[in-house]
Amino acid sequence: MDTRQPVILTVTHHDPSGSAGIGADTETAVSLGCHCASVVSAITVGDTRELVGVAPVDDSLLVEQARAVLEDMPVAAIKIGYLGSLENVHALHAVLRDYPDIPLVIDPDATLADKESLLAPPLWRAMSDLLLPLATLVAPNRREARAMAGEADVFDAQAQELLESGCRYLLLTGVPASEQQLENRLYDVRGLVREFRWQRLPPAAYGICGTLTTAIACHIAHGLTILEAVNRSQQFTWSAIAGSRRLGMGRPVPNRLFWTCKD
Repeated sequence: MDTRQPVILTVTHHDPSGSAGIGADTETAVSLGCHCASVVSAITVGDTRELVGVAPVDDSLLVEQARAVLEDMPVAAIKIGYLGSLENVHALHAVLRDYPDIPLVIDPDATLADKESLLAPPLWRAMSDLLLPLATLVAPNRREARAMAGEADVFDAQAQELLESGCRYLLLTGVPASEQQLENRLYDVRGLVREFRWQRLPPAAYGICGTLTTAIACHIAHGLTILEAVNRSQQFTWSAIAGSRRLGMGRPVPNRLFWTCKD
């Protein structure tokens, strides 16, 4: 790895509990030896139990935030999370077209607080049409892949349909392998590259997908290959989940600085 501290840029929401969003991405980046610059796409209201409100930022403000960082700092990788509005998807697409050489990792969460939101299908379509073609890696979970892939009804077909949008790699997460294990599957345009199996860790922690994709962006920024970045990032995320702490009255929060804790 390069001994210098790489800069990553994360574009996602602010979660006041620090379980997910900008706070979690910053903690992940610090843990992995990166500096995290951030663009806030939405302000949320919630705690460790649930998110109850979301207010997307104005698209012009999102653009101003992103360009301020990109024109000033040597960003080595970009991670995109929740964007909150169609306007923000279009605005970010316009910015990213000016920086085609920066690796881009996408966590395609289009629903956040409201899993039945009527905004979600248009958001997923816009992300598929505008952002996925620019992506180095996209990491949907099963629900997101099904929502974005249209007619495809099996995992391999869903992955292939999303890869046809133009992204280089797709990591499908949370596929049930057994009662004790979950499987993540890495694909490229040729098909399945590798399967990864992980022990289920009860209880489910909050902010897992964002941690994984931010970790991948950090490892890419350090110069690792995609396969190495995905492998190490999954181990990092699993360890963060295993070290989760119940800081509030809801779900436990992943400990992204697990390595600082003494037994």
